[in-house]
Amino acid sequence: MSGKNSDHAPDVTKNRKDTISKELKMIMWQMWIDMHLARYFEERVQWLFSKGLVHGTTHLGIGEEATAAGTIAAMKSQDYVFGTHRGHSQAIAKGIDVKYMMAEILARETGVCKGKGGSMHIADPDIHYFGADGVLGASAVMCVGTALATRKRKEEDRISVVFFGDGTSNEGATWEAMNLAAVWELPVLFVCVNNTYGMSTPIQDVMKDTDIAKRAYPFGMPAKTVDGNNVLEIYHASVEARKYVASGKGPMLLVENTYRISGHSKSDGNLYRTKEEIESWKEKCPIKAFRMYLIENELFTEEELDKAAKAAADEIEQAEEFAKASPEPSFDDLMNDVYA
Repeated sequence: MSGKNSDHAPDVTKNRKDTISKELKMIMWQMWIDMHLARYFEERVQWLFSKGLVHGTTHLGIGEEATAAGTIAAMKSQDYVFGTHRGHSQAIAKGIDVKYMMAEILARETGVCKGKGGSMHIADPDIHYFGADGVLGASAVMCVGTALATRKRKEEDRISVVFFGDGTSNEGATWEAMNLAAVWELPVLFVCVNNTYGMSTPIQDVMKDTDIAKRAYPFGMPAKTVDGNNVLEIYHASVEARKYVASGKGPMLLVENTYRISGHSKSDGNLYRTKEEIESWKEKCPIKAFRMYLIENELFTEEELDKAAKAAADEIEQAEEFAKASPEPSFDDLMNDVYA
């Protein structure tokens, strides 16, 4: 699986000044890789669109990489994860190979959905990752369904996680899902990736109270707000959130405040916000912040981090080559895998 190998992993047993466990170091290392894979993948997809090599649309989350890497690192392989339509980083963190993701976006039959789903519908049930759909809020409802199935099958230590944006937090389907999960005390972790814009609309223009954590109050579920650009803060909060949800106490809401540096979609000219605003958030880049932490605490050397970043960049290059060399879907296969 993409990003889940240790070919370039450093020796985490080295005697360094920190007292962090070997296990946590390896988790940090994997998060470093996943964040770079996501960043390079989306930058390459953005370039492919600019060259007219991809049809349709895509929604990038450049600047939001820590939300996916930190949250999913705290989950277990058996957990169900529902991504957003801006979910490339979530798919990568869950373990989908980037070459099959790239093939999907280029509409090739080797794509993770045989080239029929495109950017917004990347999914792989074999690893319990369900992609988003064009109906915002619907994923929260489906997530409650998998949690209910988990309960009925009497499965233990398995939760369902759904990512959604600040805009989707206003959708009725999201509220209905939160209500049912709370009423039935289902093992659901609701994760709101708050990037402060619903398409081109600032959050303060459509919410009287922009503290999204308060959305959990009517349903009697706990909520926590974290810095969505701090991958370690996200990880530790997600570990605790998973413990709570898996314990049988019911659902929880985790709000991760971040920023979308890229436009809403490929056609977004960013005319609704200033260059100064975007530049100020680039300075808060989660990858830059994580690099500084790892180096200052002598967890990894600059050489080790740079080598891993280069390996991630090379993997994206290879993914593009794989996708371009793959055949397009056959018209004979057009109606297969259609369920509606």
